[in-house]
Amino acid sequence: MSVFTRVVVELGRLLEPVLAESATAAAIVLFTVLVRLALHPLNRAAFKGATPVAGCLPVLLQLPVFFLMYQAFTTSGELLGHRLFAAPLGGTWAGALGEGGLFGAQGLVYLVLFAVIAAVAAWSTVRGRRAAAAAAAAAAPVRGKAVPVRARAAAGRSAAAVPELTAEQQEAMRRLGGVLPLLSFGTLVTAAVVPLAAGLYLAATTAWSVAERAWLEHRRDRLAAVGTAAAGGPAADRRT
Repeated sequence: MSVFTRVVVELGRLLEPVLAESATAAAIVLFTVLVRLALHPLNRAAFKGATPVAGCLPVLLQLPVFFLMYQAFTTSGELLGHRLFAAPLGGTWAGALGEGGLFGAQGLVYLVLFAVIAAVAAWSTVRGRRAAAAAAAAAAPVRGKAVPVRARAAAGRSAAAVPELTAEQQEAMRRLGGVLPLLSFGTLVTAAVVPLAAGLYLAATTAWSVAERAWLEHRRDRLAAVGTAAAGGPAADRRT
C-alpha cells in the first residue's frame, strides 16, 4: 500500500462514522485541502509576480499527486470498492452512462460534479477577464489613451505588484490573461474521462486555486488602499 493510499484510507476511516460509504470521497477532498495548504506559501510567492502564469509552479508540483490518485483508484484493491453515493470512485462517466444513463443514480453524481467544475471555471473566467481589463487600463496611458477614473483605480491596484512593462508586453499580458481563464473549462473534459476520485480531486483543487487567488488579490488591494490612505494623510494635513 502506497503512502497516498494509506493516508486516504485512514482519513476515510475517521470520517466513516459520519459519512458512511461516502467517507473516502470526503477524505479525497480533505487530502486535497491538506496538499493545497502545504503549497500555499509557494502560491503566495508566485502571486507576487502578478503575471497570468504566476501559479504554474504549484500546479506542476500537484501533478505527482494527481497521478498517484489516478493509479490508486484504477489499480488498488483497497480503494476500488468505495463510492460517492451510488457512483464507484474508481468508475468513469462512460461507465455511469452504461449503468443507468445520464440521469441514472450514478449519472447524477457526475452531473453535480460537472456543475461544480463549470461554476468554478466560469468564476475563474470572469475574474481573469477583469484582470485583463485592468492590465489594458494600465497600459492605456502609455499609449496615450484616455482612461476612466474607475478603470485607473483598478489598474493602479493591479499595477502595485507588477514590474514596469513596455506597452507591447502589457498588450501581450492582456491577451494572455483573456485566454488563460478559458482553459479552466478543460478540467471538465478531464473529469469526464478519469476515475471519479480523480475528478473530485480536480474539482477541489481548482476551486481552491480560484478562491485562493481571489483572497490574495483582495488582500493585496486592501494593503494598497491602506498604504495610499496612510501616504495621503500627511499631505492632506499640510494642505489644511
